[in-house]
Amino acid sequence: MKIGITCYPTYGGSGVVATELGKALALRGHQIHFISYSLPARLDNFVGDVFYHEVEMSQYPLFDFPLYTDSLASKMVDVAKYHDLDILHVHYAIPHATSAFIAKQILAPTKDIKVITTLHGTDVTLVGLEPSFLPLVKFSIEQSDYVTSVSRFLQMKTNTMYNIEKEIQVIPNFVDTEKFQRKKDCQFKPRIAQGGEKIIVHVSNFRAVKRVPDVIRIFDIIRKTIPSKLVLVGDGPDRSESEHLARELGIFEDVKFLGKQILLSEILSSSDLMLMPSQSESFGLSALEAMSCSVPVVSSSTGGLPELITHGETGYIAELGDVQRMAKYAIELLSDDRKWELFSQNSRKRAVEKFNVNSIVPLYEKLYEEALSQTGVSVK
Repeated sequence: MKIGITCYPTYGGSGVVATELGKALALRGHQIHFISYSLPARLDNFVGDVFYHEVEMSQYPLFDFPLYTDSLASKMVDVAKYHDLDILHVHYAIPHATSAFIAKQILAPTKDIKVITTLHGTDVTLVGLEPSFLPLVKFSIEQSDYVTSVSRFLQMKTNTMYNIEKEIQVIPNFVDTEKFQRKKDCQFKPRIAQGGEKIIVHVSNFRAVKRVPDVIRIFDIIRKTIPSKLVLVGDGPDRSESEHLARELGIFEDVKFLGKQILLSEILSSSDLMLMPSQSESFGLSALEAMSCSVPVVSSSTGGLPELITHGETGYIAELGDVQRMAKYAIELLSDDRKWELFSQNSRKRAVEKFNVNSIVPLYEKLYEEALSQTGVSVK
């Protein structure tokens, strides 16, 4: 199949999932065309039947702001027409589903291209609830040929908030368990924990919903009992506040701000525990990647996290904002080697058995085939 994929080309979960999906589909024999304003973060150095089409933004004095939705729709039309695409698979509702709808209507006289929209979280739970966006999000979702969400939580939330009449299918996020598996003798660990301290990790885009200051406060409690270092991966609006808090608590020397990183598997392989105290998390991709690297997770009980983390087996789940309890759970795990080893093995096993790329990607293929069967296109 020839599939166009549109996503935000950043380090956020939706962009990572869309990029990894495209790469996996290409390895399974499909032709993939990424359509976005810049090269997706995880597409570097990938060799395969994958193409990238940059959305050109016109600067015209009449417009105060670039018209990305329209430019994206035009690029979708061009790529679909000249590369004979079968499907447009858009990730994140705004504005991608809207642009895909426009492109579909333009192509309608000569081509019945199918639009698949995958909802990832804040596109419907935060951004889409802006009064000016709400009717547009509802319309774009319902006009898609098929809609998927990354968790049951997000499926129910979308149906409730927008009163969606179209069926939303749940296809969870996935991980390449071969790429994300615990590696021995990582060079990262001795550089960070020179005294053999435990390494606690957090990966996010440092937005308010990730509650990175809570990570700092939890670590402050942990380090008083367990010799440990905190590694923070990512960047965003709350980084400065988090750095200031670490200095204020007098623990800045034990907190390592690494910024955006590509080689996450090495960092995760060196880690002993992940903290994810998020206020909103529709799935928790970074937690899954940690689990695939045999790292237990202590998280809040929000969103789709309880669908991923099994309390008392692969990690622990606490109420939102309960810093003391999360710290207690972390200390309990890090101070008991036998329990940690069991949780570590359970985490890896759950990632492999439930969220392996080789199990989840075929679900998307099946969806594509079902969509194309309604157009009369034969799928080999």
